[in-house]
Amino acid sequence: MFEIHELSSLEDLPDISGRNVLLRADLNVPLTHEQGEPAAVGQAAQNEWRVADDFRIDASLPTLEWLLDKGANVTVCSHLGRPKGKFDPDLSMKPVTERLNYLLRRDGVSDELISRVNVMENLRFDPGEEQNDPAFVDKLIDGQDFYVNDAFGAAHRAHASVVGPPMKLPSVAGRLLFREVEVLSGLLESPAEPFVLVLGGAKVSDKLKLLDMLGAKADVLLIGGGMAFTFFLAKGVGIGDSLAEPLLVSECENIYKHLQDAGVQVLLPVDIVIVGPGDEVELVDVDGNMGESGGSIPPGWKGMDIGQKTSLAYAKVLQKAGTVFWNGPMGVFEDTRFAPGTVAIAKAVADSLGVTIVGGGDSARALHSLGLADKVDHLSTGGGACLEFLEKGDLPGLEKLRK
Repeated sequence: MFEIHELSSLEDLPDISGRNVLLRADLNVPLTHEQGEPAAVGQAAQNEWRVADDFRIDASLPTLEWLLDKGANVTVCSHLGRPKGKFDPDLSMKPVTERLNYLLRRDGVSDELISRVNVMENLRFDPGEEQNDPAFVDKLIDGQDFYVNDAFGAAHRAHASVVGPPMKLPSVAGRLLFREVEVLSGLLESPAEPFVLVLGGAKVSDKLKLLDMLGAKADVLLIGGGMAFTFFLAKGVGIGDSLAEPLLVSECENIYKHLQDAGVQVLLPVDIVIVGPGDEVELVDVDGNMGESGGSIPPGWKGMDIGQKTSLAYAKVLQKAGTVFWNGPMGVFEDTRFAPGTVAIAKAVADSLGVTIVGGGDSARALHSLGLADKVDHLSTGGGACLEFLEKGDLPGLEKLRK
């Protein structure tokens, strides 16, 4: 199990003035295709990629600015998308670099300091990155004096830029990485009570390990999203044509019983927004476990979101929480017809007086879209890394960094 005191931080570095530092950041940001200005009169405008969301770049700035303030020459490396070991002009780091420089200037960093930052091209253009090729590691660290890992979102990957440099250079964790593991370690060790765990998303299979590691620590478990329908099957509730994983029904039965035996209150939706074969939308009461009696989802219909009764009941629980951890949307929130459940939970988490932690991914996107990202205590930059850390208590990037 990971122990936070084992992890070195920026303050553990010696004097880095004039020294070369390799900074592994997580600049894997969404891009948008925007039409640029015409190249010349009479010519068509060129389409250009631009950064659509600054969240991860902003999160990387405290470490980068600290290194620059201490006089270091910084080489920033990151992956972007999934180019599969080949050059892809649509996944070039150029728009990310431009946005990074803009944000540094916004923060008052001088051009002289910015000139000491070199952003490498997309790490995944080279197959050696994902293969953890020693030759690629040597290429990365050539001429570097120190290594700083600030890429929490990639810390669960045993890739060259994550696990290679710590074996060859003096290495520490950056501000973002250190904060992420500090917060999540606290969640595993001593969450303030009552601890409310909110889980959604499409598949219960994606959350089994998390339920095993974190479920019994919770006082209340609120279930939504597609994963709720496998639990409904386990309770004998008809789900129509809703998304489910029938092979995991017995697993859900065992989880439900185990958590209840451990004193965890497990709550399932009592009403569901459903869509019919003709794309018609209705609301149906279902047999939940909050003192409500309902029915089943009719054949041919699919469950798409939690209903208003469920949203209000979950919000009441969240109001009284001492700690909240939320991961996964309550419905297919990309479709505005099925977004209200996720929106309601996002607002309830943001309004909670307890310590609120959101595990990245779709939950983070929902908060950002509502302008609520700064209303929670901690919004993880790495959905996959966050879940794996909570499941295993450690990550490959952290293990190598400690060594």
